[in-house]
Amino acid sequence: MSTTLGSKRFLPPEAIARIARLELRARVVVEGVLSGLHKSPYKGQSVEFLQHREYTKGDDLRRVDWKVWARQDRYYVKEFEEETNLRLFLVVDASRSMNYSHGTSAKPALSKFDYAATMAASLAWLALSHGDAVGCTTFDSTVRASLPPRTRRTQLQGVIEMLEAERSDQPTAFLPVLRQLAETMPKRGLVVLISDLLGDQSAGGDPGGVENILKGLTMLRRRGHDVAVLHVMDSDELDFPFDGPTRFEGLELPQHIACNPRALREGYLQAVEEYLAAVRRGCAGMRCDYSLVRTDQPVDAALIRFLSQRASMAV
Repeated sequence: MSTTLGSKRFLPPEAIARIARLELRARVVVEGVLSGLHKSPYKGQSVEFLQHREYTKGDDLRRVDWKVWARQDRYYVKEFEEETNLRLFLVVDASRSMNYSHGTSAKPALSKFDYAATMAASLAWLALSHGDAVGCTTFDSTVRASLPPRTRRTQLQGVIEMLEAERSDQPTAFLPVLRQLAETMPKRGLVVLISDLLGDQSAGGDPGGVENILKGLTMLRRRGHDVAVLHVMDSDELDFPFDGPTRFEGLELPQHIACNPRALREGYLQAVEEYLAAVRRGCAGMRCDYSLVRTDQPVDAALIRFLSQRASMAV
């Protein structure tokens, strides 16, 4: 069974969850509905050198770097700034809290990390198919792996291998990670943070770590980057459907609580809404795109909403 958005049909999340390989999940998303929705927010031209790439049939011979040919006996062309419409930096949360999933053996579901990785791989695939440069970073309490932005054909496989690599199962620390990225990311680009935004629990009076997240995003904005946040949350976290005696265990803190969830539901949902409102206000205040994404909605539908929103704002 599939779901619909207008006249379009999407695979339900449980069908995507049954596809084990990230590359195949991304292919389903990209080939299904995303082609043609990409739009670069940057205009204008520059003649600043960006990188070399291997010559392909149809390339302008005036761009061939003959010095490289003389050394390597292979043809490479020079790419300049105007040839790359967009420099996309994907920043994917690989922390312990991203392990959560509402799925069961009878009805599988993507964990928050698998959902985020599928979104990142799909965006990378789409951007590279339009000739854009794509880079990727995974993080938890620190930056775990990073690929600089490139337009070369092998970049997608590099992104996928990074996202499929074994994770360290550490908690989240947004402020030092985002500060490091702001200081090291070259030039301006579109930074897409894909995360549940749960972490930095030590911030006094800021149990959700919202203040530190916003400080980090502000650093990226001050460096000239366009910033978008894809806020991935499990439906259990948003709806709190639990009933009967339940033991809740912390994913990033060594704490647990055994309780009747019906006694907590009203206060929990109020706290979640206040937290989401604080994130939305903060992102709006610094002109960062923000999209709340539920893991029980189709990945392709979530990305279409995100890309359509950006396209409408760029008009």
